[in-house]
Amino acid sequence: MTTLPPTRRERVRAATLDEILQVARRLLVQETIAGVTLRAIARDMGMTAAALYRYYPSLESLVAGLCARLYEECTTEIAEARDLAGSDPGARLYAMCRTFRAWSVTHPAEFNLMFASPVPEAGRLKSGEFGAGLRFALTFADIFGELWERAPFPVPPEEELPPLLAEQLHQFIDELGQQGARQGTSSLPVGAAQLYLSCWVRMYGIVALEVYGHLKFALSDVGPMFDAELDAAARQLGLDPARYRDRPL
Repeated sequence: MTTLPPTRRERVRAATLDEILQVARRLLVQETIAGVTLRAIARDMGMTAAALYRYYPSLESLVAGLCARLYEECTTEIAEARDLAGSDPGARLYAMCRTFRAWSVTHPAEFNLMFASPVPEAGRLKSGEFGAGLRFALTFADIFGELWERAPFPVPPEEELPPLLAEQLHQFIDELGQQGARQGTSSLPVGAAQLYLSCWVRMYGIVALEVYGHLKFALSDVGPMFDAELDAAARQLGLDPARYRDRPL
């Protein structure tokens, strides 16, 4: 079936939606989330606040749309770095983690909007504004599954994990499959899922501490500490950090 090109009205609407998010992002960066109001956006665009309701039913939905756009931008950069790194999953992982850090520290206001707000339970992630966040999550989960498929690494046996943790990890693995993860990711053993979350906590934690300036008491340059944490996580995954640490992005 031939797809008809968008009508002029549709093009104008799409351009206006894009401009709304551009203005909202500029306000976010300049004034924090408190400055992102319908009145401020409308003023910058030469519109009335009431006119914005033709495009977004509420400020909450507008901010959710902005958050989705930011996830798309960040995930696209991470995926591009992954693909440029070649076929070695270790090199791909290093490129992804470094790109995530680089994007985050250069976009602190955007990072705060994306990662300092509560995230819905996994079952809601496919709905509307959370779809872009799901793509971000699966990008990292799938590289972990790829590493496991290539060369399984030591993980704790399920019986050594607290029962409540093991139960939640089973649910997490099931959700990965339902949300569209690759086969190797959705069939991870429970111990591997626990290690995946542990590695994510490690990477996200140090990036968040750097973004919010909470390591300034000890470090003037967080880069070497980030690299050391990435190397430590890589060893847990059976990788030799010496093969990857000096590769440029």
